[in-house]
Amino acid sequence: MAVSPPVRDGAKTGPLQRGTNMRSQRRDFLKMVAIGGASFGALASKTAAAEEAQRKRAPRGAAELNKIKSLAFDAYGTLFDVHSVVSLGEQLFPGQGTALSNTWRLKQLQYTWSRSLMGRYENFWKVTEDGLVFAAKSLKLDLDASKRKQLMDAYLSLTAFPDVAPGLEQLKSAGYKLAILSNGEPRMLQAAAKSAGIDRFLARIISVDEIKIYKPSPRVYELGPKRLQSPREATGFVSSNAWDVAGAANFGLATFWINRGKQPMDELGFAPDKEVDKITDLPALLKAV
Repeated sequence: MAVSPPVRDGAKTGPLQRGTNMRSQRRDFLKMVAIGGASFGALASKTAAAEEAQRKRAPRGAAELNKIKSLAFDAYGTLFDVHSVVSLGEQLFPGQGTALSNTWRLKQLQYTWSRSLMGRYENFWKVTEDGLVFAAKSLKLDLDASKRKQLMDAYLSLTAFPDVAPGLEQLKSAGYKLAILSNGEPRMLQAAAKSAGIDRFLARIISVDEIKIYKPSPRVYELGPKRLQSPREATGFVSSNAWDVAGAANFGLATFWINRGKQPMDELGFAPDKEVDKITDLPALLKAV
């Protein structure tokens, strides 16, 4: 019986041999993929479990909250009532003031998130103006140059909530170092703080404009301790916006949610360390710890 000589490297093989080799290689490849996938899956599961455990961390206790010496406040919706523009909107567009304000605010926020994700930063004045233009178009309002300017300028003198000035005054008197940490453009924030008469309570006004990305990027919340020259564990963050509270908690700051509207917390995996109705509740709360 004739015996076929062994196939040398580079020698031609028949269809049957080639098919066998390909099937063998495919089995080896699938084994490698399976092993690698299992390893990656195990690593991903461990990472996810660690992250979930961090998210489900119990709120800080008295000992941790007692370390806080500095407080950074969100501006829009927390210190300043963005819907104080409703009355002007109603004057300019009778019957449409509330709808204009609501749509304007919604698009303003959406544009900050979209621009951050796209890496296409524009400052908050431009984002706010773009939100206004969209709101007017969606409601079919004739937003001429004069009306646009009036509404935009209103952002320089937004009304502060009634609890803001007395709350900040009490906190400053208690020795806390206070700041604004906001998406707002510096000129907007300075003008609004001065108009509301709260600038005298603030050690710093911190804007995302210096890093050109919006909340809830961790880089934004990092600015708080850095600019206040305060350790992270000694810095608290205060906001009425639940998503903002979650962003600060994600970075690792102690968080205080001013829940004026009695809303549920956003489903983002984080809870505030403390929840209060108004800023004037904070001094007693912090003193108690």
